[in-house]
Amino acid sequence: MMEAGEIHMALAVCSGCDIGQAIDIDKLTDAASEAKEGLSCIKHNTLCSEAGLAELKRLVLEKGVDRLAVAACSPRVMSREFEMDGVQVERINLREQVAWVMEPGQEDTQMCAEDQTRMVLAKLDTIKDGTPYIPDQLSSDILVVGGGIAGLSSALGGARAGYRVHLVERSARLGGYAGRIYKMLPDSENAATLKEPDLHDTVKELEEHPGVEVYLETSIKSISGEPGNFIVSLENSRVSELQVGAVVSATGWKPYNTEKLAPLGYGSERVKTLEEFEQFVQKEQIPDRILFILCAGSRDENHLAYCSSYCCSAALKQALYVRELNPHAEVYIIYRDIRTTGFQEEFYKMVQADDAILMTKGVIESVSDQGDAVKVIVSESLLDDRVCINADLVVLATGMVPNTTSDLQLQYRLGKGLPEIEYDFSDSHFICFPYETRRTGIFAAGTVRAPMDMELSREDGAGAMMKAIQCIESVKRGEAVHPRAGDISWPELYMERCTDCKRCTEECPFGSYDETEKGTPLPNPARCRRCGICIGSCPERVIGFADFNINSVSAMIKAVHVPDEFEEKPRILVFVCENDAYPALDTAGINRLQYSPFVRIIPVRCLGSINKVWISDALSHGYDGILQIGCKPGDDYQCHFIHGSELTEQRGVNLKETLETMMLEPERIQTRFVEITEHREIQEIINEYVEEMELIGPNPFKSM
Repeated sequence: MMEAGEIHMALAVCSGCDIGQAIDIDKLTDAASEAKEGLSCIKHNTLCSEAGLAELKRLVLEKGVDRLAVAACSPRVMSREFEMDGVQVERINLREQVAWVMEPGQEDTQMCAEDQTRMVLAKLDTIKDGTPYIPDQLSSDILVVGGGIAGLSSALGGARAGYRVHLVERSARLGGYAGRIYKMLPDSENAATLKEPDLHDTVKELEEHPGVEVYLETSIKSISGEPGNFIVSLENSRVSELQVGAVVSATGWKPYNTEKLAPLGYGSERVKTLEEFEQFVQKEQIPDRILFILCAGSRDENHLAYCSSYCCSAALKQALYVRELNPHAEVYIIYRDIRTTGFQEEFYKMVQADDAILMTKGVIESVSDQGDAVKVIVSESLLDDRVCINADLVVLATGMVPNTTSDLQLQYRLGKGLPEIEYDFSDSHFICFPYETRRTGIFAAGTVRAPMDMELSREDGAGAMMKAIQCIESVKRGEAVHPRAGDISWPELYMERCTDCKRCTEECPFGSYDETEKGTPLPNPARCRRCGICIGSCPERVIGFADFNINSVSAMIKAVHVPDEFEEKPRILVFVCENDAYPALDTAGINRLQYSPFVRIIPVRCLGSINKVWISDALSHGYDGILQIGCKPGDDYQCHFIHGSELTEQRGVNLKETLETMMLEPERIQTRFVEITEHREIQEIINEYVEEMELIGPNPFKSM
């Protein structure tokens, strides 16, 4: 009979999928029972089958199991099958990372399987049950900042879904740039016809919707708090306060700085930008000869290095304005390339077919106002080496520049706005998680996130609202959002040991921590993405998660049997990030790519979560080397936690000092980076590293 508070642990081992041919299951369970007294064990040839799962559930029920280790396939598969209410389940990857990559029936393969089992049992012995963090005050309201096309789409999407939305716009009217256009690009169903602006209908629906409250001529004074409980101060004729659960930033864009376009003739009344021409056609008579210059200040290292996506299509659309409003007019379009995104290819072909619209590739040499006309010199054109065109009006297709997000006035230690990437667009992990920013619960939509046209902005606003709703519902359950969706753990701080070093507040990529004037961290758990980078940053072991902490990983490290130096069986500890490196290892297993049985693998949430204590523990325990494999760092980062891999590189300097203190070779600790698809590369990295450690020789701490 178990005593109150006693933990009952069980081990379930599957012998299917070649596991039973690679290792001796009986020896494995014997080794596990020696490592953990009172351990209940079962073996099954297909544990994931209906019969296997029934036996597993019977064991849990009859023995009162609350800690379960499942030694079978990768935790990345069959996850739902092995979930059990009220039971802490940990997986031991015997299939992809032992049986499929190591010689079957060999002593070293058996030792690896037994060690990996001991490691997980040690972890289960040291972690605790997680209790979800749910903010005391919860709101399902959503704030949308910006009343342009993306903001309107976002607000309507939220209201239609049954959420209360607060739409804040700095100007006196809704619509942004979309509210000032003459006509819209055609849709995919009718590529030959420009659309009449439909913004009026959108604004009318929004203003009449009972779930939307609109604040015009209003700015954000401050945003503080965390997802589920953001406190927003608004400022107009008075200051008011809102509580919202999530924020969508749709602050839009502005045209490229025209002061830098003097070489293209800007400053003359006969030279206008796309935006200015949009107003011109609604008020003035259209002249007979109009010339469009595409990529005016775009795709140029001296101006905007990127393509703004909308400019070409907007210029083609305006060329049709000219032909519609003045049938006798001639239009010249000088381009570097013409890019019509989305479904606009047929539209481009239709414009191209108009005999009065001349398009030619070329380089603009000069633009000069001659008084009664604008003289444009074009070189390297398809017409001739050098062409002179006299136009009544020149239109510059300028690019878009995102509006600053500092207007959000975030009361975050790491700044008032959203972090930005190279060209000042709001930083989001656009490959895996569009709309997400580095500020949990605050989502970017429309042209503040990336260059796009109106239709894409409309879709973007709806997508960002979907993510905002998802975030709110996750916070209500106490669950993390991407990439560890569903995780109920959160960082707990043991402040009696905190020295106010500020490393956790400085290194958290998501601004989860505020701090006092003294530097004491003030956690906002609902902002946390559960990456564990703060664990790796803390020199005093102050921070931990219920199921991932200093003690749990140290216990795994120490659970491995390390042979002495005379056995010539090195032990290599391999930390792998769970997002790229671990899946790459699994794929290596699926492809039966063999690597050394001397490695012992510990998955971590992020490479940046590795604490110096674990390195010291491993070296002191006698490991011959430590290999850290994570996502590739750099400007085009793939790291799901932004800069975890970069932090690991920076911390490497301190690790070298640790090795020098311990009189060990610096090569014993190495860091490598892989993409999720690089399964062959990760096999080579491991095998080459093991060979290098064998040449260096055993860790001298083995003999101590």
